[in-house]
Amino acid sequence: MSQNLLSPFQKFVKIESSSGILLFLATVIALIWANSPISDSYNTLWQFKMGFTTQSFELNKPLILWINDGLMAIFFFLIGLEIKREFLIGELNSAKKVAFPLFGALGGMVIPVLFYTMLNQNPETLKGWGIPMATDIAFSLAVLKTLGNKVPLSLKVFLTAFAIVDDLGAVVVIALFYSGSIKIILLGIAIAMLIFLYILSFKGLYSKFIIILFGIIIWTLFLKAGIHPTLAGILLAFSVPIRQKIKTREFVNNLISITNNVKQTHELSKPILSKEQIHEIDDLEDWIKKYQSPLQHLENRLHDWVAYFVIPIFALANAGVALNSSVPLDLSLVFNIAICLILGKSVGISVFVLLAKKLKIIEIPSDINTFHIIGVSFLAGIGFTMAIFIAGLAFSSSPAYIDSAKIGVLIGSLISTLVGYAILAFQKKIIE
Repeated sequence: MSQNLLSPFQKFVKIESSSGILLFLATVIALIWANSPISDSYNTLWQFKMGFTTQSFELNKPLILWINDGLMAIFFFLIGLEIKREFLIGELNSAKKVAFPLFGALGGMVIPVLFYTMLNQNPETLKGWGIPMATDIAFSLAVLKTLGNKVPLSLKVFLTAFAIVDDLGAVVVIALFYSGSIKIILLGIAIAMLIFLYILSFKGLYSKFIIILFGIIIWTLFLKAGIHPTLAGILLAFSVPIRQKIKTREFVNNLISITNNVKQTHELSKPILSKEQIHEIDDLEDWIKKYQSPLQHLENRLHDWVAYFVIPIFALANAGVALNSSVPLDLSLVFNIAICLILGKSVGISVFVLLAKKLKIIEIPSDINTFHIIGVSFLAGIGFTMAIFIAGLAFSSSPAYIDSAKIGVLIGSLISTLVGYAILAFQKKIIE
């Protein structure tokens, strides 16, 4: 099948799968670098401070925080666009469509948290309960991609849909439990600006320059207000309208008209356009802007940047755990997180989905069998990006706990990958 014939969802899977491979390479590089003879340069680079300070305002942060608070806001902005699209016109736009992945997502969030709280023996690490909640879409889809036609497309849709719901749940958890002391006035100003953007969106008014300008201000206000600034990204995304200003027929008619006008214009002998041609091209660009969905356009433009730059940079900056560090690891935390990702996710998703099916609350596509569900529930234990992100928030004042949590995430994600892959690869032989 040629790339031109791929459906939008298949293109999404293709990008996410390639991103997963790049994410894996970035993780390996970070681990090797952090445990090499030049490991000092790894820590020095990410702790290098950047920013500016005035008499009344300061924004001076280590490079790793610019990545985790700044670049990841772009990641969250893309998640916001995806969530809005899915709820309006995608796989989550009706009760029937959302039921199947919703039960999977609920099981994948609730059971790992219960496992974590039951297994946790240290009051200081209890606040890490949110770490095993979310699924890494890029990594998990990359694994499914390697299985080729052994898994149906509907299973990839299911995985993507419940992972998006997982991400939404993780966002809510970050907002409610992992933000600092809140400065109400600054937060109020940010919310007022968001409401203004929502009103513009409702009226069909949109400007990417206004979005960028307001986005920077709102991000700064969230940061200074004590709310994690990446949340500004997801809230800002909801202000991007999905509606087109013109329909296909009107666009096609104008396209034909512009094409005919260009044919009739005088063609210069020099390799430049005439004034008439420039006028027609400008007119075409205006019609293209009106024809495109702002949300779809932004999502398409950002997807490659996030998949091939933002997430790999995040992995490179955050996955470098010094295994021979003088800081002792908390092995109970390591094993707790690993178990929650491996068993918490697999048990939670499988039990919730299969029980809902038994009670006839949901309807599962005919090409998805029980072993598909169990296999993909293990892949949901790949919690890399969001899990490491939440670990950094939960244990921001304890490097030992952060490193322990990261190792737990890496171990849990690796074992989940191997088990999930094995089940899905050999599910036909298992049935036989």
